[in-house]
Parts: sequence; structure tokens; C-alpha cells
Amino acid sequence: MIVVAGEALIDLVPRGAGALAALTPALGGGPFNTAVALGRLGSPAAFCSRVSRDAFGEALLDRLRETGVDVSSVQRGDEPTTLAVATIGSDGSAAYSFYVEGTADRLFTTPEALPAGTRAVSFGTCSLVLEPGASAYEELMRSAHARGVFTALDPNIRPGLIADPDAYRARFRGWLPSVSLLKLSAEDAEWLGGSPREWLAAGPAAVVVTRGGDGLTVFTRDGGEYTVPGERVEVVDTIGAGDTVNAALLHGLAARDALSDEGVAALGAVGWRGLLGFAARAAAVTCSRAGAEPPYAHELEARGV
Repeated sequence: MIVVAGEALIDLVPRGAGALAALTPALGGGPFNTAVALGRLGSPAAFCSRVSRDAFGEALLDRLRETGVDVSSVQRGDEPTTLAVATIGSDGSAAYSFYVEGTADRLFTTPEALPAGTRAVSFGTCSLVLEPGASAYEELMRSAHARGVFTALDPNIRPGLIADPDAYRARFRGWLPSVSLLKLSAEDAEWLGGSPREWLAAGPAAVVVTRGGDGLTVFTRDGGEYTVPGERVEVVDTIGAGDTVNAALLHGLAARDALSDEGVAALGAVGWRGLLGFAARAAAVTCSRAGAEPPYAHELEARGV
């Protein structure tokens, strides 16, 4: 079981050009997208969050159930669902503004236990910024890692939500001793400061840096550095691409029985290049269609995975 902990929200995606283009609601949130992607790839997955009882919240849970994701760890609340308004650039990249005050997901509380059979927990995005939920997710990360559970972190920086960047950067560095796998975009890495080697020294077994269409690079504790190119595809938008990479990495590590520091260390050049290539192909499928629509396992099999 791979547990994904974090927010589920509604992306309002423009269907056309200009500031007043019509907005279409789409199910989203980085952790939510990661959970859906894991389910579609065939990994046993569970979602750990707090979701509104409004119509948007019901739609979010319906999608998780349809994908085979266990929602028994989801807390519920009467507060509204968080909204994220997307702006799509000419290259398909997405920027967001958020409506988060008084919403359900930020009131998450630390659960007493994770689902039976949990082998890994994934964290990231808004859920680690917005209090009081952020502290509860942080507590869950630390306690899971202390019990020997593999922990993955994608900070997925949203600068508009971070009131004190320096305080967040310090908090990020404080998480690293409790992180097994750190995955982040090149843009997030630049915003955070530091380097993969510095982060590795603080705790993670591996750091994966994504560079959009230019591919992915992993840095490992033993000095390894392995890169694969991105897969060329006609980009509709990049919504959910990084979340798909998260899921593909965790799915691939589970398939290789490598959800441990020792397993990560044993992958070597061949194992990492195969895993990164799989993640790149999965992300390319997501980029080829509108919104966060990660691939199903059979779609990747058809592409020669």
C-alpha cells in the first residue's frame, strides 16, 4: 500500500485565451493527482486527507474510488473545497492562484494510524504550507519515517501561498532527515536554494530533479548521477505532469521491491535509467491531454514500457 497524504481541490482551468476565458472545473491537487495516477498504474494506493462534504468533495472522492484508491483514511468537513484558478502559458505551463481561506483540507489532523500494509507515504504541495494542517502532515511525515516507512516529498512550490519564503526554506531543510526520496522540479530547486548533494547529505536516499521536456536526473548518496531525456510530445498543458512523475517513481520502486534506502541504493545506473524513463513516458502522456489525466498501465504498455 502506498499512501498519498495531502490536499484534494478543484482546478478552474481556462478554455480559451484571455483573463475572462470560461473556466472549467477539474479535479486536482498535487497529492490527489498522485493518488489517481498510482491507482491507474495499478499500485495499491490510499488517500489521507480532509475533504469537504460539498458537491466538489463528493466528486473528488468518487474519482478516487473509481480509480481503486482506498479512501478510508479521508477525514470529512462541512467547510468548502479549496479552489485553484489555473493560467495556461503559451508553452502549456500552468500557474495558479488559490482560494484557501476557511476550506476543509487545511483543517486536517494527524491520524492515529496509517492503513494496514503501508510501505510508503508521499507528501507535498499546498498541504505542507497551510496551517494548521501543515503541522499535522509534518508530524505524520516524521512519525512514519521514524517507524521505517519509506517517505517521498515533492514540495511543488506555490509562491503565492508562502507568506515567509525564508521560514519555509528553513522548514524544508528540517524535513529532509525524515525524507527517503525527494523529487522536485528545477524551478522549485532554484527557489529553495541549495543543491541535490547538500540535500542528500541531510537525509534522502535519492533526489530526482525534473526539467520538463528536457528530462529527469537522479542524484544518489553514493555519488551517482543519471539522466534520461524527456519524451517528445505535443503538449496540451503540463497540469499533473509532476504528480504523474511522483506516482511513476513510487510505482516503479514498489515493482522493484526498492521502497527502502537499501533498495534505492541497489538500483544502480541501469535500474535508475529504466525507472526515470518510465516516469518520463508517463508524464508525456499526461502532458498530451488537457488537465491532470495521468495514464493507465495499459497505455504505457502500448508505448513499449
